[in-house]
Amino acid sequence: MRVLVVAEGRHERSGALAAFVARLKHPRELTLATDRVSRHDIHAFHGGGQGFFKRALRWLLEAGKRDYDALVLVIDEDGRPERSTQIEAAQEHDEISSLPRALGVAVRTFDAWMLADENALTQVLGRPTDRQPDPETIREPKTVCATLLAGSRHEMAQRAMYAALAKAANLETVEERCPRGFRPFAQRVRAM
Repeated sequence: MRVLVVAEGRHERSGALAAFVARLKHPRELTLATDRVSRHDIHAFHGGGQGFFKRALRWLLEAGKRDYDALVLVIDEDGRPERSTQIEAAQEHDEISSLPRALGVAVRTFDAWMLADENALTQVLGRPTDRQPDPETIREPKTVCATLLAGSRHEMAQRAMYAALAKAANLETVEERCPRGFRPFAQRVRAM
């Protein structure tokens, strides 16, 4: 299955989101390619609906045009609950494309998913790391991740830390600790 994985930030596109997708879906069956949600040459779908609804529909059309078998798209909620509503509507919309899809909204941001499993944090950072507060309620999860990385025994870029965490995290723990964002996304990837 050829899957186009589309996300906002470079941390997601540097391997972390693809690692989650590969672990949620049998990796032997997948060929993954990544792209950026906000490309200047990929314009929002013309028609009814709001911002991210139209953008997700446009990416569905683009994935089909590029001969992909499925689309994975993740954006950050960033404290804007309407984003979840828009992405949910695009997930259910099948009038312009029947392409299998797993559209998701990370609450508050994708970085929160990285804070869900303290055992993975301990392994990747090379030092004991306490359980973090409820990841979906942390106001600035990217800053928390950067602070944890600064105290690491390993020298790595934050995007490399995210990719390593996505490979090491217990997926059930991430689903349990990120029930509004990761859990529905994981269910959609598995169902693709």
